[in-house]
Formats: sequence, structure tokens, C-alpha cells
Amino acid sequence: MTTTVGSPPRAPWGIYLIGAFAELLFGYDTGIIGTAMLSIKKEFPLTPTTQGLIVSSLLLGAAIGVGVGGRLADRYGRRPALLLVGAVFGIGGLVAAVAPSVAILVLGRLIMGLGVGSSAVVVSVYLIEIAPTRHRGKIGALGQMMVVLGIMLAYLVGYSLDSSGQWRLMLGFTLIPSVAIVLALFFAPESPRWLVQQGRDETAVASLTRLGRGATADSELRELRRVVTSANQSRRSTGDVLKEMFSPALRRSTGAGIVLAVLAQTVGTNSIVYYAPTTLAHAGFGQTAAVTANISIGVANVVFTLLGIALVDRIPRRRLLLFGAVGMATAQSFLAIYTLLQSGPSVAGAYATLAGMIVFLSSFAFAWGVLVRVVVSELFPSAIRGSASGLVLVLQWSANFVVNQFFPTILETSAALSFGIFAVVGIIAVVFVAKLLPETGAGKSLEDVEQAAVQLAK
Repeated sequence: MTTTVGSPPRAPWGIYLIGAFAELLFGYDTGIIGTAMLSIKKEFPLTPTTQGLIVSSLLLGAAIGVGVGGRLADRYGRRPALLLVGAVFGIGGLVAAVAPSVAILVLGRLIMGLGVGSSAVVVSVYLIEIAPTRHRGKIGALGQMMVVLGIMLAYLVGYSLDSSGQWRLMLGFTLIPSVAIVLALFFAPESPRWLVQQGRDETAVASLTRLGRGATADSELRELRRVVTSANQSRRSTGDVLKEMFSPALRRSTGAGIVLAVLAQTVGTNSIVYYAPTTLAHAGFGQTAAVTANISIGVANVVFTLLGIALVDRIPRRRLLLFGAVGMATAQSFLAIYTLLQSGPSVAGAYATLAGMIVFLSSFAFAWGVLVRVVVSELFPSAIRGSASGLVLVLQWSANFVVNQFFPTILETSAALSFGIFAVVGIIAVVFVAKLLPETGAGKSLEDVEQAAVQLAK
């Protein structure tokens, strides 16, 4: 059937899902360590510091990976970068699975982190660049959907293997989806925007056609040429990527992106994901009950991420982020106050802690989980989007590394203190979104967002 000029182009969701697939391992590798750690501690003698190192080594690798991944995506293309990400995930999982010592386990987790960080930036950039404007929020959020599905998969695999203590199989499972990622990417096209940046207009038209936009390919190509020409002129006048990021035209966008990304980590989300079984056991659950209860956190994460995807193109970005920030701050404040008033571990305290964690993670999932990387990518022009997003996410994952390196020690000292710190960060997030974050907006094309940023800076 022929598509008329006025009809909206079809959305090839199969291609979008392939583009987001690497994020499944992002979620799996971050989610599996919480359950695996309960068994790792039985094989290797661990202090809170070495326990934090095993968890946070992945985050250190991610901080490196987001910077490298963005550069590779800008230089060699989004699709080749994603192929490399899939391979890195497999290698890291294999090293961690056969680790004879804590040092080799940390090395394996570090390699896995390179994949996590690279996928964080490359998937976001790739998805928003291949998406039509009317679906950009939903498609950009598919990466986060894969993350939470990966976390849920990790909880289920951890639950099935926990009784036998097979943590090596938990970590080695990464190899299976990593092979699937590499194979699936052979069916995905390159980003039309990146192709135009390289002067490969004919290939860009073919890519747009594969993306279901053949009827509008010529008009989209003209617009991409205009934006790329403008971006290249700007890049020549301002120097390298860092200079352009902090040029008057982009200074506010860069500051907003950095603050948003860092707040997303320091509000405590990943501490709950990584240490949920340990936290629940600390609150009063036994090991088996903690691992079982962990699944309810994963279910809530998936359900509210789906809700966020349904809302993302219907509600302004800032409003959705504000709703989420209020929910996160409220939940962490409850956890801090309730834990402070408890005299010791108890079953009631464990269930209250579980409820607070579910409310917190649900508030994060439907808003910040869906939007943070989408908004960060939207804040930058196409010519530097991969590199700039990567540099911002370096800071995000560096903050994540610091938080989760010290979280076990703080939790051991005072759970109320750890939740209290996160509550304060949550309140800061509410103020930041309400007063300082620019609106990148549902319904705005990337070109409109770029032009608005330039006009705002004048």
C-alpha cells in the first residue's frame, strides 16, 4: 500500500527494540549483583569496603565507558558502537564468571561496566536520532524499558539460583544476551543524522526508508542538512566539544544536563537496585525472604516504567520529572524517619522498608528513569550529541561510583543516615526541576529544541 504524503510514517518498532536491546544487559548486570553478593560473601571473605568495590567497579567502568562510547559513536557511527558494546558485555561476564579471586571478579565487573556506560550513551543517542518527532519520547524511553526488564530478569535468575549459591552462573548468564545483541544489530540501520554528518546522503535516505519514512525522506534530508551545516559552523567557531558545551549558546543546557544526570544517581536509585537484598536483610528479612521480596521491587520497576512510557509524549518533560522528584523525596524521607525510630531489625520494619523502597523506585521509574537520558541527549545539538552526552554521563557514573562505594559502610553504620542523605538530595531535585531545568518538550523536534537553546542564550 502506498503511503500518502499527508499520512504519518509508520514506526518500525522492531528496529527500535533492536536499538534498545543492549540496555537489557545494562539492567541485568546492575541488578544481578545484589543477589549474587549474598553468595559471593560465602566464598570470599568480604569487608564492607571490598563489597562496595565489587559493586562499584562496574560503575567506575561505566564512567569510562560513557566517555569512550560517545566518542566512538560520533566517529565510527552509532551502530558499530552498539556492536562493540554487545561484545564487551560478553567478555566482562565471562571474566567475572570464572574469577578465582576478588581481584579478577573486580576486573570482570570493570569490563562489564565499560559496556554499561557505553550503552547508556550510545543507545540513547541512537534511539532519539532514528525516532520520528511524535514518538521520540516513547522510543527514547525504550532503553530504560530494557534496563528495567534486565533488572527484573536479574532478580528472577538470582531467585532461581540463590538456593544453590551459583553466583558464577548468575554473572556468566550475560554471555547469552550479548551474542543475541550482536546478531540482532545486523538488522538495524545507521542513524540518518550521523550519515548526513558524514556526507553520506544517499545512505541516509536508505536508512530513513528502512525506518518507514520513505515518503518524507527528501524533506527530512533537507532539514538534516540544514541542521548539520549550522552545527558544523558552530563547532568550527567554538573549538572542541568541551568548548562548545560551555559556549554561551549551550552553557545553560550543559549545566542543566550535568545537574540532572548527577541528581539521578545521588538520589539513591542504584543503591536500592544494587543493595536491595542486603538492605532488606539488614531491616529484618532472612536471606530467602529478602531475595523473594526483591522480585516485587523489580515488578514495580517494570510496571511504572511502562506507565512512564505511556505518559512521556503526553506530559511536558519538566512536569513529569517534578512529579517523580516529589515521590522520591517523600519515600526517602519516610524511610529515614521510620528507620530512625526503630530499635532494631524486625519483620514489620522489613515490610515497611520494602514498601518505602517500592514507592521510591516507582516514583523514579515512571519519570526520571524514563526521561533523564532522553532529556540529556535532547539538550545538545546533533553534531556533538554523542560526545556531549557521554561527557555528562561520565560525571553521572562517577557520582554513582562514589555513592555505591561508600553505601555499604554507611548502611552498616546507620540505615537512617543513608536514607536521610538521599531524602535531602530528593528535595534538591524537586527545587532544581521546578526552577532551573529547561523544557525540551513533548512534541518538539530536535531541531526546534536546538534553536530554542540558542535563542535562550542570546
